[in-house]
Amino acid sequence: MIVQVFTGIAVVYLFSLLVKFGRRYSKWLHLTSKITPMGKIHPFWGHLNLFENMQGYFRTVRDTQERTRMKIYHGWTMFFYPAFGVCHPESAKVLLKSSEPKPRHTIGGSYRLLLPWLGDGLLLSGGRKWERNRRLLTPAFHFDILRPYVQIYNDVASVFLEKFQNACDSKQSIEIYSLVSLATLDTMLRCSLSYHGRVQEMGESHPYVDAVHKLVKLAIKRMISPWLYPDFIYGLTPSGRENKKLTNYVHQFADKIIQSRREALKTDPDLTKKLRRDFLDILITARDESGKGLTAEEIRAEVDTFLFEGHDTTASGISWAIYSLAKYSEIQEKVHQELVEVLGERQQLQWEDLNELKYMSMFLREVMRMHSPVPGIARHLTKPVVIEGVEIPANFDIDIPIHAVNHHPDVWPDHMEFKPERFEDEAKLSRDPFSYFPFSAGPRNCIGQNFAMNEQKVMIGSLLKRFKVSLVEGHVYEEFPDVVMRPRYGIKINVEERK
Repeated sequence: MIVQVFTGIAVVYLFSLLVKFGRRYSKWLHLTSKITPMGKIHPFWGHLNLFENMQGYFRTVRDTQERTRMKIYHGWTMFFYPAFGVCHPESAKVLLKSSEPKPRHTIGGSYRLLLPWLGDGLLLSGGRKWERNRRLLTPAFHFDILRPYVQIYNDVASVFLEKFQNACDSKQSIEIYSLVSLATLDTMLRCSLSYHGRVQEMGESHPYVDAVHKLVKLAIKRMISPWLYPDFIYGLTPSGRENKKLTNYVHQFADKIIQSRREALKTDPDLTKKLRRDFLDILITARDESGKGLTAEEIRAEVDTFLFEGHDTTASGISWAIYSLAKYSEIQEKVHQELVEVLGERQQLQWEDLNELKYMSMFLREVMRMHSPVPGIARHLTKPVVIEGVEIPANFDIDIPIHAVNHHPDVWPDHMEFKPERFEDEAKLSRDPFSYFPFSAGPRNCIGQNFAMNEQKVMIGSLLKRFKVSLVEGHVYEEFPDVVMRPRYGIKINVEERK
């Protein structure tokens, strides 16, 4: 009798869940009927069968966008759950101008998967904590702080270009993406932590470099594997165990440097008055209105975030810039000619030179439009939002594929043409200010965008001062978007020394 009662209760409970899901599913069907679909839906996989990686996802969005001129789109994941995305300035700015957080609360929220490594830093935090820490960190990117970094960019570039000289001397092509990534990580470590660890010379053999690169690959693998989203399941897999081991190592690496600096500052408080204050100095000494500073965990989270975001995205931008210079020789010569006019007989760029490089700035902006360093971002809805006349309920994540916005044919009719001149005089153009946002936009825009642009200018300027570059015939140059825009088969170039 008791078994029958419990069985009956279980049946009623399951039936009520099915009814509840049926009602919700019916609402979702009605909602998605108003929005452009990504393609034909599979009865079980939804739209996931249309692509096997992030490259396929972005290609599907771009193809649908080209065909339908959509501004908002939807797809279905397995288990009959809808997903949404916006790919036009008018639809994207609704989210970018809001204070909606990044998706780190839902089990499939891609940003959540980075939490064990990056912690609750500016990239992932939200609400009052994000607002407080953003205020505390803003002084770290003041012009007075950024100015001395130019010499570090030059020093890093000198080591970087030794590899180009070797390729030039041996008359062999060179794969640049991995070298650029090492250089930008070297820059981040020197500028943020005053750490000089022969990163470029040691390459992947440096344990920190190896750990960071493996953590990125593991994060990407997990993002496109829904069955690995639950932490319990992921922790049982070889990838999950490796992720935990590497995360512990990078945390220990940062903690050791942070603790050493704390002790040095206690011993010599005047250390903060040194010629160049780095990012870590500012993190340790920052105080809010109540006189409270950042905790040790918060400092580590910001350091890890800055190292990750600062090196990987900038490496993508510089690499695709070198590719573009090699592909468009006439543009390469224009950038070089401006560089000669600004530098004169000097070999290295200085702080005062950076704003004089007008054409290089246009060139770099077009590189970031054509090959978006950060292909996409996302927001989590805490309340319903109306986009293009359609109300999306709360608790959904919405993708913002920046790469698709940068190539929307309604905004950029000639979007596959590489034209730096399109950024020549934006004040006179009628483009929506949200039509181009390589560093995101709105209240959560990238705090380090001036740092990144300055670094790119110095690296490209140092390269073109000494060398000409060209593409390698027969090599396949293909975009492969994941966390950043990578080249699927690397970027190989030929190098010729300038006379």
